[in-house]
Amino acid sequence: MAGTGPIRQDWEPVVVRKKAPTAAAKKDEKAVNAARRAGAEIETMKKYNAGTNKAASSGTSLNTKRLDDDTENLAHERVPSDLKKNLMQARLDKKMTQAQLAQTINEKPQVIQEYESGKAIPNQQIIGKLERALGTKLRGKK
Repeated sequence: MAGTGPIRQDWEPVVVRKKAPTAAAKKDEKAVNAARRAGAEIETMKKYNAGTNKAASSGTSLNTKRLDDDTENLAHERVPSDLKKNLMQARLDKKMTQAQLAQTINEKPQVIQEYESGKAIPNQQIIGKLERALGTKLRGKK
């Protein structure tokens, strides 16, 4: 233990304090009132739109006006009635249920239901699968 010298003790007092208050605790109403009682200088300011869910610009923008003026009626294309009928007839000719046909083309049974009811948005890839599985042409002339 060469070079370590004599052992000394440190007798200076150690002061243990609570941690400093966080920013949220400083803003607490109790803390502000306590600071006022203690005579500390307090600065308060109101932030613009603080705590509200308003956009930075509350006025109507040009896009909003453009959307309001737009009178065009937009709708998705639906399955044509001849495709619905052809699909249903071909499926019944093959003696398949909607679930069996869906499993054959690796789709959900809901997809077949939507196509047969006319609610589906036509997807050429799915229509092609249906044509191959049923062995008939569903769109266009037979």
